[in-house]
Amino acid sequence: MDRRAALGAIGTAVLAGCLGRDGESASPNGTRATDTGSTATPASGPPTADGTLPLPMAPEKIRQSAVSGGPPKDGIPSIDDPNFVTPEEAPAGLSPGDPVFGVAMDGAAKAYPQAILAHHEICNDMVGDTPVSVTYCPLTGTAMGFHRGGTTFGVSGRLFNNNLIMYDRATEAWWPQVLATSVPGPWNAAPGQQSLRQFPVVWTTWERWRRAYPETELLSRDTGYARNYDADPYGSYNPRSGYYVPDSSPMFPALSADDRLATKAVVIGARTEAGAVAFAKTRLREDGLIAGAIGGTPVVAAYDPDLDTAWLYWNPEERSFEHRGGEVVDEDGDAVTPDSLPLEPIVAFDAMWFAWIGFYPDTELHA
Repeated sequence: MDRRAALGAIGTAVLAGCLGRDGESASPNGTRATDTGSTATPASGPPTADGTLPLPMAPEKIRQSAVSGGPPKDGIPSIDDPNFVTPEEAPAGLSPGDPVFGVAMDGAAKAYPQAILAHHEICNDMVGDTPVSVTYCPLTGTAMGFHRGGTTFGVSGRLFNNNLIMYDRATEAWWPQVLATSVPGPWNAAPGQQSLRQFPVVWTTWERWRRAYPETELLSRDTGYARNYDADPYGSYNPRSGYYVPDSSPMFPALSADDRLATKAVVIGARTEAGAVAFAKTRLREDGLIAGAIGGTPVVAAYDPDLDTAWLYWNPEERSFEHRGGEVVDEDGDAVTPDSLPLEPIVAFDAMWFAWIGFYPDTELHA
């Protein structure tokens, strides 16, 4: 089944992106036609990082290698006017073991259900006082957060290595999600090769996130679009089925056929200007702490059993730590939580193995 057929299987409104509340029509960029202000084109693009992340090939070649995912530009509509509910108001269709993407910053905590973002892929939001975009690509299993400044991101309708290519509505440059680096789009040239500013997004379950952040807000199903959020067009994570089965094939040809892990086995990876590293999630659960390196500089990954995730840090002095009962103990016997080691953090995120190794073929793998 191709991407168009998968989306079409749950209703033609998914492809068209044209039904809002009570059947009102939506504007071409995916916002409701009745919205005011959200469709204005800002003067500048999204904030960018000081350095530039590595690309597997030249930006122009990435553009040439991109394929249509089926739906056209904004055919998968971003959520530009999100609503939120309390945990007590969570819909009955959200089970404790269902995946959510958690964000905690600026004194606020929010959860974005995978079941909703499977239909929209981008939520342009505010967390605290910070304008952000929480993004999800079902085909590569990647949930990532970006600072958006005064603009918003939309779904271009194109894919590279099966991964969502976003575009920003200020410059209309393309931003492949995992690469987080600008490439020229068909509507405008990229504003120089730049990488986006990121923040951590935690792939966890609703039960785990709610326990860790009882005051969290939950993205509402009141998105302004007619969707059945109980039906994932690609399969299910609770339990795994359909496209998400670890040894199943990608929907489109991948950049790599590396078989050291199952095609869609989950790794938690990080990349910087110096290189990339990936840790198999199964290994992290078993070992608790794993030492690695990016570009020759030591790093350490600490597993967080409360959220079933891991946090990654630079460890140039190779300080010694031990994982004990969900806490991390340093050489002096001081205990901290896995998300608060006294080291410089590195943004890391979950990804399907085939996607990660395709983007970063020289990655250091710990499996």
